[in-house]
Amino acid sequence: MAGGKLTPRQKMINLMYLVFIAMLALNMSKEVLSAFGILNIKIEESNSLTDSRNESSFQQLAQKAQDQPGQYGDKKLKVEKIRALSKEFSSYIENIKVEITKKYPKDKEGNYPFEQMDKGDLIDRMLFSQEKLSAKGKEFLKKIQNFPAQIKQIGGSSIAEIEMNKIEKRFATKPVFSEKAGKDLPWMEYNYHGFPLIATITKLTQLQADIKTTESDVMTGMFQSDLVAAASLTAYQPIVVLDKSVFFQGEAVTGKVILGKFDPTLKAKSVILNGASLNAEAGQAKFSFGAGNIGEHPISGSFNFEENGKPIPLPIQKTTYVVVARPKSATISADKMNVVYRGVVNPMTISFAGLSPDMVSASAPGLTRIGNSSSYTMRPGTGTEVKINVVGKLPDGKTVPDTKVFRIKGIPSPTGTIRGEMGVVKGPKSSLEISTIGAKLVDFDFEVGLDVVGFNFKVAGQPTVVVQGNKLNAQCKSVLSKVGRGDQVTISEIKTKLVGAGSYLLPRTAPVIYEIQ
Repeated sequence: MAGGKLTPRQKMINLMYLVFIAMLALNMSKEVLSAFGILNIKIEESNSLTDSRNESSFQQLAQKAQDQPGQYGDKKLKVEKIRALSKEFSSYIENIKVEITKKYPKDKEGNYPFEQMDKGDLIDRMLFSQEKLSAKGKEFLKKIQNFPAQIKQIGGSSIAEIEMNKIEKRFATKPVFSEKAGKDLPWMEYNYHGFPLIATITKLTQLQADIKTTESDVMTGMFQSDLVAAASLTAYQPIVVLDKSVFFQGEAVTGKVILGKFDPTLKAKSVILNGASLNAEAGQAKFSFGAGNIGEHPISGSFNFEENGKPIPLPIQKTTYVVVARPKSATISADKMNVVYRGVVNPMTISFAGLSPDMVSASAPGLTRIGNSSSYTMRPGTGTEVKINVVGKLPDGKTVPDTKVFRIKGIPSPTGTIRGEMGVVKGPKSSLEISTIGAKLVDFDFEVGLDVVGFNFKVAGQPTVVVQGNKLNAQCKSVLSKVGRGDQVTISEIKTKLVGAGSYLLPRTAPVIYEIQ
């Protein structure tokens, strides 16, 4: 009946048990009845040893829960509930054994009169009624069926799925095929109906063994999961340890990378840093102290734990930090150029060395901050320069001001295009008739959209046509019908606007020529 990995002794007991079951089809001899009794004694002895081991394991868990409640406290509570459930179930079975053996008192050595317990009418009357389960039988079966579900409900994710499958298999009550009957029989009938009393007692004792084994497996599994988690590489974090926290320009940056383990459930009894006691939190301890004078300063101390009632100090690796002078100037830079352009959004980064973005504020006409970061946008207005004022707030509350001036330039002149091509574009008249007149900003760092809102259309020997929009109108097409191969059409006076910039027109746009093919 037990599942999972069995000891050689347990395998021997189970083999004997199967042999005896197979002999039940024969008339029970006194020797067979005595053998069942001996097997029952051995299982009871094994149960007593399992009880001792379970108690020892629980005491270890209780000690760990006392030392590290964050890591083991929840598991201890779950094991306590599972042990109480197991004890209640085992006591329930023991009461059944007491009830059906009232007429067979044990001798002075504590043994039943095995050879007299060849009838099964007592247990049959208790568990069955006219070949069906009695109320007591239904209660007994439900106890067995509910036990794995109750274990799973209490243990939750603390019990591995593979272990839970073993427990469910151990207490499975599916119908069993009987060769004698030639069909599947209900689990209760196959295991408990029509057997000698001593055989049923042995089965009930084995059921108690299964309960105790389950209790043992749950505790072992919980300890095993902690060992696996502790050994897993995912429990470690690479940590860079610099020889010092400040380096000068041109100096080699030296240090090492170590593997550290961070356990958010592990809480120290106390933490000492530079002689001061810190508040120990789960997996860490935060500290704060004055930086001191300019120069290098050491940090030392220890994390102090308690294991099995004994103090375990863990010295903190010697560490140093360097104190430098306060920053006095800001770092202000345009992300794409050292000037700002009128008519476009200029991205900028504004910061103070050593200060977080929320400690820095900047102001200027057209300057807008993005969130609470060091990123800004600049939309310059009129004039030839813009002054940006920056103020940094130091940790002690003092402020450091700075100012930088940027030149304002207009967007360079664009170049006209036909079908997206610049210069002299060649093609048939039919292509020009449907082409779009556009404009491009050559070698400009910003991505901007341009709209053509008007242009002049000129063919040699023909009057100039003024067009509104970016397509040839009917008058242009009429003039175009009179030109021949090799003639050139000049698109000039192209009026160009920035997309989304209202009525702002760009400087004069360079013309584009179309040669008829």
